[in-house]
Amino acid sequence: MNMRNTTERYGSVSITLHWLMLLVFVAVYACIELRELFPKGSDPREALKTWHFMLGLSIFVLVWLRLLVNITSPSPAIVPNPVKWQMRLAKLMHLALYVLMICMPLLGWLLLSASGKSIPFFGLELPALVGKNKALAELIKEIHETGGLVGYYLIGLHASAALFHHYFVRDNTLRRMLPGQD
Repeated sequence: MNMRNTTERYGSVSITLHWLMLLVFVAVYACIELRELFPKGSDPREALKTWHFMLGLSIFVLVWLRLLVNITSPSPAIVPNPVKWQMRLAKLMHLALYVLMICMPLLGWLLLSASGKSIPFFGLELPALVGKNKALAELIKEIHETGGLVGYYLIGLHASAALFHHYFVRDNTLRRMLPGQD
């Protein structure tokens, strides 16, 4: 398999980044949901929150690599070619996902900053982006939580569209991103 994208299929770098980011997304959401199983202030709850922060910031790092690869590589064609409205909707969906992958980690970083908390990142402590501000922290928290909910829907729609194209339209939309499909 090529490392780089071709006009027929995504390369191994794009495929790896795509599926790695899915796994990190699952872990991010799992950490924040599973924390509810533990009492406030408990070590497991705090550990899950810390992992949520670090994995969320990992998405922020990985999304820039994905964008670099996408900008410097061709996009494989969908065969047969979808109608224009589907292509526009797909571009809008991908734009929304990229906004999610960039904005949500930044909002989390801002939330921790405005809350006066440390920003952990795998042994590093990142600098605060803003000073401590309780009102700002509460606003950012609401936006971040709403964004997280929107993320569930965007990811679900993205996966549903890929499966729809694979099983009903029977085009190569999903196969282009599956590993080992040469």
